[in-house]
Amino acid sequence: MTDPFRDADAEDALRQVYEAAGPYLSSLADRPVHDPRSLPLLDELWRPAHGGGLPERGEGSVVVLERLLRIGAAAATHSAGPRFFHFIIGGATPAALAADWAAALFDQNAAFRASSKFATMTETIALAWLRELFGLPGAFGGALVASATFANVTGLAAATHWWGEQHGVDVAADGLAGLPRMPVLSGGYVHASDRKALQLLGHGRDAVEVFVRDGVGRVDLPALESRLRLLNAPAVLIASAGEVNAGDFDPLEELADVAERHGAWLHVDGAFGVFAALSPRTAHLVHGMERADSIAGDAHKWLNVPYESGFAFLRDPARLPAAFGMPGAAYLPGKRSALPASAGPDYALLGPESSRRARSLPIWATLAAYGRDGYRAMVERHLDLAQRLRRMVDEAPELELLAEVPLNIVCFRVRPAGVPEETLDDLNRRLGAALLDDGRVHAGTTVYGGRVALRPAIVNWRTTEADIDLLVDVVRKLIPTVTG
Repeated sequence: MTDPFRDADAEDALRQVYEAAGPYLSSLADRPVHDPRSLPLLDELWRPAHGGGLPERGEGSVVVLERLLRIGAAAATHSAGPRFFHFIIGGATPAALAADWAAALFDQNAAFRASSKFATMTETIALAWLRELFGLPGAFGGALVASATFANVTGLAAATHWWGEQHGVDVAADGLAGLPRMPVLSGGYVHASDRKALQLLGHGRDAVEVFVRDGVGRVDLPALESRLRLLNAPAVLIASAGEVNAGDFDPLEELADVAERHGAWLHVDGAFGVFAALSPRTAHLVHGMERADSIAGDAHKWLNVPYESGFAFLRDPARLPAAFGMPGAAYLPGKRSALPASAGPDYALLGPESSRRARSLPIWATLAAYGRDGYRAMVERHLDLAQRLRRMVDEAPELELLAEVPLNIVCFRVRPAGVPEETLDDLNRRLGAALLDDGRVHAGTTVYGGRVALRPAIVNWRTTEADIDLLVDVVRKLIPTVTG
């Protein structure tokens, strides 16, 4: 093989992927999440027959796709399946997966109307539908981004420019030099991605002042408000809609009241918790979110679209081009074209990425295919499964529930009779490692309230009661292997 122009096997390579997809997807309900015996296959990716280096002469698309599909089907972590409960990773609905293939097929640069009116219009519709799905006011606007981290960057960047304005400084033009440190306040649920966003924006990951009233991180509102009174200056508040260890929520309505009283910017990190808005059983958890200045979320979690897919919404979307407009190249659109037009805005000027994949296609397709009712049904099924897991933990004598279950995460630990309290953390760490090595289900450990715990999250559209039952069964059967 010399170059792609002479690759006569291109269609055969695509056919290989199509023919492998059906058997792989149909196997997900029964296969383990991870098979440790498959790991030696990864060495084949280095092509050891050629010394592991970049080949001078390629093998052709059919040969390499056969190897990639064979290795991936065996050695990948099968997080698209129903028993992956770690890291809050969703799967990909059939409509989203097919549309993601279409996104790769059309290979659009969703940066500007000039680069793809198709991608721009699809993103405009997808954002409008997401806004309606979460019950946000019509004035909210935003952009699709790669992840919740980038969504936090987007919201907190807009907050930074707002904060600079309060001091009479154009941060886009002049930066942060000469300004005091931006006050950032939160409860103990603030996520590492919020800190990373602040780090990337030049504020520092330790800029956050945390106010907690207990050992798990619930926000101390009186202390936070007292600090705002003392500051008597523009500040940014970060609220969590869906804490990652137990699925708890900051009191968004009360934090919105505090922000309003003190003229502060309220940023809501709703990576997965924003989906609580879909069910009448949990919608109260996000009351007040509609009063936020910025909201960050992940589509590759509970929306169940392929990686990488996030979204950022602003109450005043006109702030986005101020923060993300590009300084000028003759061939690129300027700031003015960031304003909405019939085909949608130039989204490269509304978020951190310039070259942008058409990640709107899977979002548009899955929302069009299943609608509000379909997603409400999925969320409520997951709520039911979380309560089933909670009951099973309560009924198992060697398991201990560590937190209430307001949403889709169940935080618990192993606590066999007769095991001293001081050894339980180490026991649970060993249990978590054994669970990941076993591979039948995937759920790792965390530290919650100072105690090592498991925190399986239920977000995959394929997950059933049988998968929850298997999780508990595997955990209980592994206990003797780590207590001996």
